[in-house]
Amino acid sequence: MRIFKLLSLLLGYPDEAVQQAAPEIAALVRDEPALPRETAARLAALATRIATDGLLDTQEAYVALFDQTRSLSLYLFEHVHGESRDRGQAMVDLRTLYEANGLEMEPGELPDYLPLFLEFLGMTAVAEARDLLADIRPIAESLAQRLAKRRSDYAAVLDAVLALAPVAVRTAGSVAPEDELAGHDHVWAEEPVRFTAAPAGESP
Repeated sequence: MRIFKLLSLLLGYPDEAVQQAAPEIAALVRDEPALPRETAARLAALATRIATDGLLDTQEAYVALFDQTRSLSLYLFEHVHGESRDRGQAMVDLRTLYEANGLEMEPGELPDYLPLFLEFLGMTAVAEARDLLADIRPIAESLAQRLAKRRSDYAAVLDAVLALAPVAVRTAGSVAPEDELAGHDHVWAEEPVRFTAAPAGESP
């Protein structure tokens, strides 16, 4: 589905290429039939802001929001595994899933980066994408709530993810509370996120 690629672009780092593409993204998401109209309108507003605001200001705000606020990290496994060993194995499993489906990662990229995960969903069949979204729904819900609490227009992206995601049959493990994520010396480990579309014979 094209919408996953659009969400990936909107949630990724706003570089010059994204800013130039933002007017077209705004037009596409505004007319996206898979999303509620209100959510689509908010996505279009976010894209328009990225297109019209100063690039450096947009980038600084993005870094402060997602890179300097641990509770808003866009790395999925950090919200479940923290710095525990389980995160490393989960990374390997997800990278294997990407490679099996033809997604080539850039050097230095981590597979649990949410914009990359959304890009991957755009390469998969709709049913498979929905299964994978169900697996990360608890994390997406927590991020959506935290972004809404900060009145961030990026909350629209997570609301769109939730609108596309079925309710998870299996939980993806408990998501650490925001106050725990803010503490740098707290290490937690929960049940692993289990990606139901993992290749046959691979650890989920």
